[in-house]
Amino acid sequence: MKIPKNRIRRLRTFALGKGECEFTIENHKNLIDLCSNDYFGLSRDIDIINAAYETSILEGLGSGSSRFISGTRPVHKSLEKRLCEWLGYDYVLLFPSGFQANIAAVQGLVDRNSLVIADKLIHNSLLTGVSASGAKLIRFLHNDPIDLEYKLAKFSDSKKSILVIIESIYSMEGTLAPLKEIIEICKKHNARLLVDEAHALGILGPSGKGLCHQFSENITMISGTFGKSFGSGGAFLACKKVIGEKLIQTSNPFRYTTALSPSLTAGALKALDKIEHNNWGKEILDLSKKWREEIKKIGKYKIQGEYHILSIMIGDENETMRLQQHLEEKGFLAIAIRPPTVQIGKSRIRITIRKTLTGKILKKFIEALRSYK
Repeated sequence: MKIPKNRIRRLRTFALGKGECEFTIENHKNLIDLCSNDYFGLSRDIDIINAAYETSILEGLGSGSSRFISGTRPVHKSLEKRLCEWLGYDYVLLFPSGFQANIAAVQGLVDRNSLVIADKLIHNSLLTGVSASGAKLIRFLHNDPIDLEYKLAKFSDSKKSILVIIESIYSMEGTLAPLKEIIEICKKHNARLLVDEAHALGILGPSGKGLCHQFSENITMISGTFGKSFGSGGAFLACKKVIGEKLIQTSNPFRYTTALSPSLTAGALKALDKIEHNNWGKEILDLSKKWREEIKKIGKYKIQGEYHILSIMIGDENETMRLQQHLEEKGFLAIAIRPPTVQIGKSRIRITIRKTLTGKILKKFIEALRSYK
């Protein structure tokens, strides 16, 4: 398949700059990072770095094997136990990446005799899981409970088991799922529910426990990652015991992979301590509201997203790339999101609001946006 010239991507190298929000790119220019998912800046937190270092000294940098051979370390079990207690689930399994965890989640819940009804905008990792499972895929309109119910009712008399897949907050749209309504619809039609909580954990819910926490009894499984709010790496699935036992016995993405690095696991465990005992989520949401309001005041940009993921909607791909270049010249790293990541005609500058983005940075960013012609 030939890729259109204007969609060819090139890997760029970034080194950490001196400031908490800075990167240095190839031309040695410092840029303020507006697109990282490190919401609390924990990837640079000295306590978390020390926890990872100390565990590396004791357990080695890598685990060296799968969890079923010699890869399981005490720190893996500690983090799984803490996440069970924190989120209110019976069973947690760790994975080396969020992409891998989502594939495992879908494959663990459906097969070629199943039906998946998924929100139109779910992450590619979940779609890959559906494809790998062999299940039939039906899409419903984004965050539209009426369309979901229509499609569930249409297939509820079939003999296929049905799984509904959504994200709690969508990684490109910044929109929040109508979770309570979706749960009620799933219960009515006897459908299971898988929710990707990657961008909600740490920020939404009490003590950052995510959007699903208060509804955990009615959700079949959640997935979460440590590469965002936790500032580490890796991911997990949380579910009831019977499903967890099935996963551990049958999941190829869990069985045939080297276990999550002990150092990353220790970093995530220390990050959980900090997230649990701070109210950073509210700070992020308050800051996001301020950024959204200030961008709206400019008057010439359509802003999408009500939470910590904000998109400046441009539409045209080339125009979005020009705005990215302009912002870079003004000292900001704000990446253009284009097809195939988003639909044609919906290219955007996606920014993520993080704890380290000060009022001074916001003022400078607004000036940069105003100066674009």
